Amino acid sequence: MADKIRTVVLAGLMVAAAVTGCGHGTATKDSTSSATASTADVAFPTPTQTDVNGNGTPDSEDPAKDWPGKMTVVYEDAKTPDAIRGRKFMEDTNLLPQLADDINTTLKLPYDIPLRGSQCDEPNDFWSPSDKSMILCYEDVANSLDIYQKAGDAKPEDGTFHEALASFYHETGHMVIDIYDLPATGREEDVADQASVYLLLRPGDDGKVDRDSVLAILDSARWFDAMNDLGGGEVNFADPHSPNKARMYNMVCWAYGAQPDLMGDVVANGLLPQARAEGCDDEYQKLDHAWTTLLTPYEK
Repeated sequence: MADKIRTVVLAGLMVAAAVTGCGHGTATKDSTSSATASTADVAFPTPTQTDVNGNGTPDSEDPAKDWPGKMTVVYEDAKTPDAIRGRKFMEDTNLLPQLADDINTTLKLPYDIPLRGSQCDEPNDFWSPSDKSMILCYEDVANSLDIYQKAGDAKPEDGTFHEALASFYHETGHMVIDIYDLPATGREEDVADQASVYLLLRPGDDGKVDRDSVLAILDSARWFDAMNDLGGGEVNFADPHSPNKARMYNMVCWAYGAQPDLMGDVVANGLLPQARAEGCDDEYQKLDHAWTTLLTPYEK
């Protein structure tokens, strides 16, 4: 997004690592079905239903021109050890306010959207279409801390922060598809992965891509590699998400296509096969064109 997040001072470029140990269990990382529909009976407006004055005649030139919404931060109670650890990490790094501020400075929202730090009793993050809120689970942060620690990272907090960024922007992909009624030309989980890379790699005010954002994509790719190893390499072909290993290669490929100088030699580093790397520039250009087209009417 326009103003990049720089709270954590980051280590150098990290390549994919095999990990054993703690995982997500049976949870899917970004399911939209886990939400508690506390406001399921509330009818939320969409860009085509009403304008901000509620008269049912949206501005045809800019349907989002006067939308008053903003993303707000809510920290819910944490009672279990993992939830307490995850909430402390979020608060210590100022994670949620930074994420909300980035959305508020770059996207028009038709109504207020809570960004909730929550105890979910499983490692998970998700967009809730029923009550129009984003949930980042404390347990997901705790799980990431364990994964990067077992990977031997000198500062597992860095990888955890990065993974939280990538996961948030993946869920932002689900959010904008929902609230803007955008077409998803493909499986929505794959499209949301594309959104995560696109949103992370948008240039800042200086016209440059923040290196922290590239590292966020690489650390998220490492997370998918770790989850693949934890699952024994087994693939559930009925899962709405692509296999973890495929998601890892996709993230690396798109980032390499966008920022080859910042990514280094992904083939020599074992991050991508040569045949895939050769087409990454074209893959990212198509991804960038699609998301730019979809989001431009809703940007501030």
